Amino acid sequence: MIKKGIILAGGLGTRMSPITKSVNKQLLPIYDKPMIFYPLSILMLAGIKEILIIVNKGQVSQFRKVLKNGEHLGIKIQYKEQSQPNGLPEAFVIGEKFINNQNVALILGDNFFYAQSLTKTLQNSVKLKTGAKVFLHPVKNPKLYGIATLNKKNKVIKLIEKPIKTKSNLAVTGLYFFDKNVVKFSKQLKPSKRKELEIVDLLNKYKKLNRLNAEFLGRGGAWLDAGSIDDYYDTTAFVSAIEKRQGFKIACLEEISFRKKWISKKELEKGIKFYGNCEYSKYLKLLLT
Repeated sequence: MIKKGIILAGGLGTRMSPITKSVNKQLLPIYDKPMIFYPLSILMLAGIKEILIIVNKGQVSQFRKVLKNGEHLGIKIQYKEQSQPNGLPEAFVIGEKFINNQNVALILGDNFFYAQSLTKTLQNSVKLKTGAKVFLHPVKNPKLYGIATLNKKNKVIKLIEKPIKTKSNLAVTGLYFFDKNVVKFSKQLKPSKRKELEIVDLLNKYKKLNRLNAEFLGRGGAWLDAGSIDDYYDTTAFVSAIEKRQGFKIACLEEISFRKKWISKKELEKGIKFYGNCEYSKYLKLLLT
């Protein structure tokens, strides 16, 4: 059972420059909430209550202003600084003490996920005992992504980063579940030509052991990498449309905690006071009725 999760919220955000010159990308708004709310909500929906957020040097205070230590959500949030981005697997080296030889989930801070049966899928994924699991989603342009090829049992038999030619269109998204070997395997990796530790190299270690499985968002599910300008605004438009049409909020952290009975009405009322007179607070008030 996976009880711990890491959100990688560092990086330079160069694809969104100059907007990101003064603020961390994950603190920019996706519709009416900071981007960081969305990956955090995914971990919370999975039932994960111990969370490490890895941020750029000198930015911890910015995240604490909005998320604090997670107590108001019935969870525990820790922070670690990353001096410079050295590839996704570095998250496990930085978070070694946090992981403490246990299984762990990783989600990228700029990835957005939405699907009707997502909560159930996530709750099944945290039951992982050994090996690793990746979330896959079909894409129109495979050469822009890391692409996985599966066998009939949903075992990953091939992983290629930005392939020129491939029969598969299944992209590896920014949501992963790993067993306790992930720290050891990450430390064994050598930097690529980009001088970074590559997530594909880490996943290949599990593949060679025949311990890499795949999960899917399902038909009608949405996955967006909000780290580019176009996808950032597409994500905002998507969230806005869903919330206005269906009347509920995506990634409302207090609602998730309240419905899971991690917090009481008293904590919910504190949240309303904290956010002030805004639409988000008005939505939280509806939960009290």
